[in-house]
Amino acid sequence: MHGILIIAPNWIGDAVMTQPLLASLKSQYPESKIDVLASTWVAPIYRACSEVHEVIEAKFEHKQLQWGLRKELASKLALKNYQACFVLPNSFKSALIPWLANIPFRIGYRGELRFGLINLALDNPSKVNRPPMVEHYLALSQLLNSEQVSPTTDNLTPKLNVSALATHSVQEKLKNAHIDQANIYVICPGAEYGPTKRWPTSHFAELARSIVSNNSNNQIILLGSKGDHSLAQEIEAEAKQDGHIHNWCGDTSLDEAIALIGMSKAVISNDSGLMHIAAALKTPQVAIFGSSDPAHTPPLSDKAKVIWLNLPCSPCHKRECPLGHLKCLNDILPAQVLATLNTLPS
Repeated sequence: MHGILIIAPNWIGDAVMTQPLLASLKSQYPESKIDVLASTWVAPIYRACSEVHEVIEAKFEHKQLQWGLRKELASKLALKNYQACFVLPNSFKSALIPWLANIPFRIGYRGELRFGLINLALDNPSKVNRPPMVEHYLALSQLLNSEQVSPTTDNLTPKLNVSALATHSVQEKLKNAHIDQANIYVICPGAEYGPTKRWPTSHFAELARSIVSNNSNNQIILLGSKGDHSLAQEIEAEAKQDGHIHNWCGDTSLDEAIALIGMSKAVISNDSGLMHIAAALKTPQVAIFGSSDPAHTPPLSDKAKVIWLNLPCSPCHKRECPLGHLKCLNDILPAQVLATLNTLPS
């Protein structure tokens, strides 16, 4: 098996949770080069995976077929003579490229209308009793090698590397902002999925005040995408801790976000892509869950603690609270998160 292509998922958290699959494939086929075809926004995750030979970036757009782009990519990929392709998204369009590129083994879950496009397939798991996502992806590696040894706890844990270039860039930003690297707490207030994954900004603001009150040397960096900038502004305004809280949402690349998370004392986040990055870097963290299920997408780290109320109405997996009260997040109080933060291993 001299060449393996991975078609990457489109969410940052999902991308992180594919790393154990890459590690398993590298262990089974040590001489094989593993390349990843990824959208531009998740490509940095694969640059942080030591198993990856080349990251091929593509400007995929959500819910767009982009037939011309996929045909063009398939023509280029056909020249690389991959023997196998793991198609990790469940969509029809994701399976088109390896089929058009004539890759012999096209591996994935059956997904939507993919008969023939995927020729080594597993049935989609039940939505009622879904396995953890890491195991979901890792199961695909058994389709190429039925003699594969069952995974251990260690190889179910994603691992990422931090770029030296990104680390240097972040250190310069910290220096210019007069932020002491030794006392950074990272707060990630966003969640791309929707409001039912976002702890209230007022709660984050109260937590931020408490962190600074505990130690006046503590510095808080609010981290996320451009879409999270307004959430961070609300936290800044309500916390009233000028000089201690810094809104970096939308001001870092994902490579820099990885580096910053890796050098922080602790991360407090919702169930989000940045939560999974913190877990993969073994940064101490508190992960706050609302509408989602921590059994399905937990932060896989012995330095992570999860807060989830496990209400009768959750997990609902809805983007908006169907009952209108969002108790699953509103009722998690800042004092509880602070108490959990204070028990984290260093």
